[in-house]
Amino acid sequence: MAEPIHIPVILQECLALLGPRPGDTVVDCTAGRGGHAEALAGAIGPDGTLVLIDLDAGNLETARRHVESKHPDGPQVHAVHGSFGLVHRHLEDLDLRADVVLADLGFSSTQMDDPERGMSFRQDAPLDMRFDTSKGPTAAQILESSSEDELEEMIRDFGEEPLARRIAQKVVRARDEKPIEMTGQLTQLVREAYGRRAATARMDPATRTFMALRIAVNDELVALDALLAAIVYGAEARTSVGWLNQGARIGIISFHSLEDRPVKRAFADLTRRMLATHLTKGPLRASPEEERANRRSRSAKLRVVELT
Repeated sequence: MAEPIHIPVILQECLALLGPRPGDTVVDCTAGRGGHAEALAGAIGPDGTLVLIDLDAGNLETARRHVESKHPDGPQVHAVHGSFGLVHRHLEDLDLRADVVLADLGFSSTQMDDPERGMSFRQDAPLDMRFDTSKGPTAAQILESSSEDELEEMIRDFGEEPLARRIAQKVVRARDEKPIEMTGQLTQLVREAYGRRAATARMDPATRTFMALRIAVNDELVALDALLAAIVYGAEARTSVGWLNQGARIGIISFHSLEDRPVKRAFADLTRRMLATHLTKGPLRASPEEERANRRSRSAKLRVVELT
């Protein structure tokens, strides 16, 4: 049976704005299942170089196989199991400089659908949530080891959840009786914290808490800050030292305000310092046609800059 391929969001717009050319070195910072990567590979051709980065070893291998099966004659593909926050180190280790960089900050629908990951509250499963299942604490371990104040801060800051205090209190009281190890347990606690409001909530009450936990487990915002710092470092280098070529195009697709705000600030600072120019006037969103065809694209925002 063919492996499911992640449907890439805002694909044609990415190709048009990033402008990958034959022979370019392209970095897909979040390879996922290889949707964006396959299209980028076709644009750079046999003489190009494609670097795939992902924390999920299974997805990374799927992306590599997908690209190589679609383009057996090239480009040269390097698959790097690691964080996109260390993209500059990965490129320096490969002795490469990038012409195009893309980071899709969303996560694969296959991760959401995999019950072993515990990312969805729609099915009861172990609370894991790790992209890289070979290391790091699980969501269950974070719920067990964090103080009530730490849990409140995490749910409030990463999930933008107005009932963070009440949910944290529920979690702490419940874990005194029994470890919270399953998604169903956490979902029930959040709904109890909401009380009657759960019936009229615009989204499932567990949505924000699960997002906050996933971000915390995978250090997603830390990795994004590191990626943005690496881009600034690359833009400032302007010499043979660095990982970005002059005129490199950089695109980042975000899915919520916690991601989009730092991207907006970093790109605005680069343009203010005349290190880059905006190729998008504000965030570019999916077309109405794409939104109807791919529900996930509705919250996607693409920002692109070109180093000057």
